[in-house]
Amino acid sequence: MKLNPIITSLLETDLYKFSMGQAIYHQFPSYKTNWTFKCRNQNVVFTSEMVEEIKEQIHHYCSLRFTKEELDYLQSIEWLHEDYIDHLCIWKPRFDDIEISDNADCGLSIEAYGTWLNTSMYEIPLLAIVNEVYFRMTYNYADLIEQYKRKLEEKKNWLISGKYNLGLFSEFGLRRRLSAEAQELAVKVLCENNSKYKDSKCVGTSNVYLAMKYKVVPVGTMAHEFVMCVGQGDPMYNPAYSNKLAMEAWTKEYGVLNGTYLTDTIGDETAHLDMGYTYSICFSGVRHDSGDPYEWGNAWIKHFEEFYNKYHDERVNPKSKTLLFSDSLDFERASKLYEYFKDKTKVAFGIGTYIANDTDVPSLNIVMKVSACNNRPVAKLSNDSGKTMCKDGDYVEYLRKTIEWRLNHQ
Repeated sequence: MKLNPIITSLLETDLYKFSMGQAIYHQFPSYKTNWTFKCRNQNVVFTSEMVEEIKEQIHHYCSLRFTKEELDYLQSIEWLHEDYIDHLCIWKPRFDDIEISDNADCGLSIEAYGTWLNTSMYEIPLLAIVNEVYFRMTYNYADLIEQYKRKLEEKKNWLISGKYNLGLFSEFGLRRRLSAEAQELAVKVLCENNSKYKDSKCVGTSNVYLAMKYKVVPVGTMAHEFVMCVGQGDPMYNPAYSNKLAMEAWTKEYGVLNGTYLTDTIGDETAHLDMGYTYSICFSGVRHDSGDPYEWGNAWIKHFEEFYNKYHDERVNPKSKTLLFSDSLDFERASKLYEYFKDKTKVAFGIGTYIANDTDVPSLNIVMKVSACNNRPVAKLSNDSGKTMCKDGDYVEYLRKTIEWRLNHQ
């Protein structure tokens, strides 16, 4: 079964790949990383035909280049600098950086090796390719897209009726979308009906290509990889200070245009320590991606309140900050969180699979994570143990002990 090209533009990636990419280009251009694909679903098998199709799709992706229109669009984003845009003018994905085989329990192994500047850009398109190949070659796609359209129409009507009120939300589903067709339909339908919603607004999408096409806001700041590589890629640094190092690098790059900080890479306790008064001013808010969202939100409101009460500085007033929730959300969960937090702080949501791949069949839980930086293992220790991913168990134990030592001696 031969499929049409799935990725047709290098802008088909999440916005944070460009915000991180610029910081990497300026501050960490020699860093090298390894990336590893993992399918978390049980009893999912990629056939040999799927693996071959994935290879062909990645070959096509590696043939793409940024067009003048796309570069002009990126140049219009105020915080992207001209020298980084010049780099993107000549940048291209390299197939030789990527190893694809059937050497895995699920039947699909993908590893990527090379400079962080290159390999960071591969994650999102490769996951989108894997996801769409799997669903098109496992099921009757015509049936799936009809199921998807029915559920999308239902979501739209729920927002119109006020059954669910979300405040501000964005579509975050590129990496696990059913298909390019499905994600585009979601962005189009949810954004064009904003004026009809009771207390909700779809402000944009993480997919930069669709943001450009539909003239909506591209959304995103950073991913776990930034904290992992900046904080764990240099043996001179104690990885328990990963958040501090990442905040320093981000502020060096963007000053007060810092966006939203992702707090759970090595657990929130160190993020609270390192986001002192200065960084609480610099970042517009924090993003939740694991653990109990209510406990997390209350803890961060308390964090900002303490500085606000001490310094009487409106820049750290919790009501001026945004709590961005992005962990396994559907409209019901998001609506409950919005009602709980809306009078305490600003609230926003990044909703992925539930918007971009909601059909009558189970979605895939696939990831592609950085597994080494500068030939050193790196790890994410999120607030959900199931999201911890590292090839080196000894390193995970070492990282846990350094964090524990720091927390006990701070």
